Amino acid sequence: MTIDNSQSIRAAGVLALVFGIAACGGSDQQAQARVDDSEVVVLQPTDVATAQLESVAQSVVLTGSLNPYRTAEVRAQVPGLVSSIRVDRGDPVTAGQVMAVLDAQGIRSSAAGARAQVAAAEANLALAQQRYESSRKLFEAGAISQIDFQAAEAALEAARGQLAAAQAQSASASESARQATITAPFTGEVSSRMVNVGEAVNPGQALFQVVNTTVLELAGQIPVREASRVQRGQTVEFTIDAYPGQVFVGEVERVEPVADPTTRRVGVYLRLPNADRSLVGGLYASGRIVTGGQDSLVVIPSQALREQGGTPFVWVIANNVLEQRPVTVGTTDTARGIVGIVSGLQPGEQVLIAPGDARAGAHVRISGVPAASPTEADAQPEGAR
Repeated sequence: MTIDNSQSIRAAGVLALVFGIAACGGSDQQAQARVDDSEVVVLQPTDVATAQLESVAQSVVLTGSLNPYRTAEVRAQVPGLVSSIRVDRGDPVTAGQVMAVLDAQGIRSSAAGARAQVAAAEANLALAQQRYESSRKLFEAGAISQIDFQAAEAALEAARGQLAAAQAQSASASESARQATITAPFTGEVSSRMVNVGEAVNPGQALFQVVNTTVLELAGQIPVREASRVQRGQTVEFTIDAYPGQVFVGEVERVEPVADPTTRRVGVYLRLPNADRSLVGGLYASGRIVTGGQDSLVVIPSQALREQGGTPFVWVIANNVLEQRPVTVGTTDTARGIVGIVSGLQPGEQVLIAPGDARAGAHVRISGVPAASPTEADAQPEGAR
């Protein structure tokens, strides 16, 4: 069963004027049925839809942009001049791959000096170790005093401390020198480059943005009343505007444990696997979380549902007359463009989906469908009036 959701596009003023013609005269049904043709609004078949009984899955819908789950801004850690850029926007990178090189001679010189200090401290420690061994043997033989032996022992400990300090300084200087070479933080693609060769950069300045689109994430919020039905691991069906007619499958990754005190809504995060990178980040998508089984409901196109003062209603065409009917709304399937009606509407009843203003009591006729005679109207079942 398919419900036609298309609408006839009319000038709003014309439709408002036509629907402003309300039925007048007595309340007798036969008198209403014999309304002059000039007072009847002629609708196209695409202006109306027939309510159908369908099985609709219980679901919660989130809409928003699908963004890469992993994203990072690569920033300069040391000052310097950009001497080389190895990648550009759209290029793939692997973790640790060189993206740019900074000319930071002062930092590299400091690293070299620190390494030289380590070598000198190692040589001093070796000499102190030899002196200590000699002093120990002489002390054991009674050739030197205990004070002389303790002096050699202290010199050995000092040499060890000097080596540890030199090694720490060398590690810090070497790390600064390594930071002059900009590398990719993880495997992905370069989504943005904010620097050019020859530019001077400072610590903290953004140079590149790297993203990994193998997993995309949609972040949104749902009402508190629906939060209890959403759990981690539930299946999500994604529809994407850029890929009409296709359905992609993901799952609920996280549900925030605390509602926003301002909006009284709960944050939900949906993930969509994209191992082949066929989808790009930033696409607008609708994620439908399947939260339960099938409900048998009367369904109509979403366009047919109206609201007034917070109360949902539909315009029902009963005996060729418009009737404003309040309804109770159930499951909404945004992907299919339908809404389930729990009460207020029966299968087979026709509802108005055309845009514009309507008025209760206006007489209508669907083009190509003969108007019902008074006898036929009287024969209509009570529930369809």
